[in-house]
Amino acid sequence: MNDLLSHLRGDLAALSAEVEQAIAAAGTQDDLTAVKITFLGKKGRLTAILKQLGALPAQERAAIGEEANALKTRLLTTIDGHVERLQAGALEAALVKEAQDITLPGTLPPVGHQHPIATALDEIVSIFVAMGFSVEEGPEIETEHYNFEALNMPATHPARDMQDTFYIKPGVLLRTHTSPVQIRFMETHRPPFQMIAPGKVYRRDSDVSHTPMFHQVEGLVVSETVSMAELKGTLSFFLASFFGQEVTIRLRPSYFPFTEPSCEVDIACILCGQSGCPACKQTGWLEVMGAGMVHPKVFAALGYDAQTLSGFAFGMGVERLAMLKYRIPDIRLFYDNDLRFLAQF
Repeated sequence: MNDLLSHLRGDLAALSAEVEQAIAAAGTQDDLTAVKITFLGKKGRLTAILKQLGALPAQERAAIGEEANALKTRLLTTIDGHVERLQAGALEAALVKEAQDITLPGTLPPVGHQHPIATALDEIVSIFVAMGFSVEEGPEIETEHYNFEALNMPATHPARDMQDTFYIKPGVLLRTHTSPVQIRFMETHRPPFQMIAPGKVYRRDSDVSHTPMFHQVEGLVVSETVSMAELKGTLSFFLASFFGQEVTIRLRPSYFPFTEPSCEVDIACILCGQSGCPACKQTGWLEVMGAGMVHPKVFAALGYDAQTLSGFAFGMGVERLAMLKYRIPDIRLFYDNDLRFLAQF
């Protein structure tokens, strides 16, 4: 029995030395896990040694068992300590690798751009404000009264057709122009005044030059001395300011229910210098807005004295002007949300 006892103690000593050598050679946590399973696991080397204890007397068996448990506890503590050192080393390496020099200048995040339509609209409004115009707003959901009837459009007028207008319910619609703002303004103000009404409008139309929702700026000037000459001078000044160059304009006779006389406003093509191009359809002229003198029936419906007062009104599409200014061939580019396009502005 003494020979078996000596043999078992020798095996435990050899196991201890071999485990400590394996721990020292382990370079990763996976290596240490393998050491623990091989030597100290349920089917490991230490378990194989302890299976021989049954051949020893009870007193010697208890002594060897106590020595084996003490050895296992010590080796497990050694393994855990080595794991902590590996973890600390990995953390230190990561900190060194990922360290940042806080004295370096920061990296600015990408900054968005104002949409070209918003830029054009802001510029249009600022030009008229500098000319003394006030800026007025109104609801986008309107009644037929303000959108049509108060503007001298009878029920049979083509603009009231369902193909042109988005109706929400009978008598209620999405405004087709910002002219209703002018009517609402005149209901609560007395001349003289000059105002513009910028905003979104809606029509059933969609192609390379039209969208179902677009932006308009309409203007109104009312006093006792307003004339077509003043209308032309006002629009000439605005267009020269907006395009950044002198422009030649012409007024072509046209028809609008709420103005009389009415006209379309054209400018000499700023793209080809009137030599003829696809944009002006080889005519040398570009249509940019409609205008005219306020119809006496509109004044009468509001209680204005059409005998002593006169006024002019005009309306322009912001997208149309932006397309000309920025040389944009397709209005749909404004709404595709392509950052490559928008970043140019």
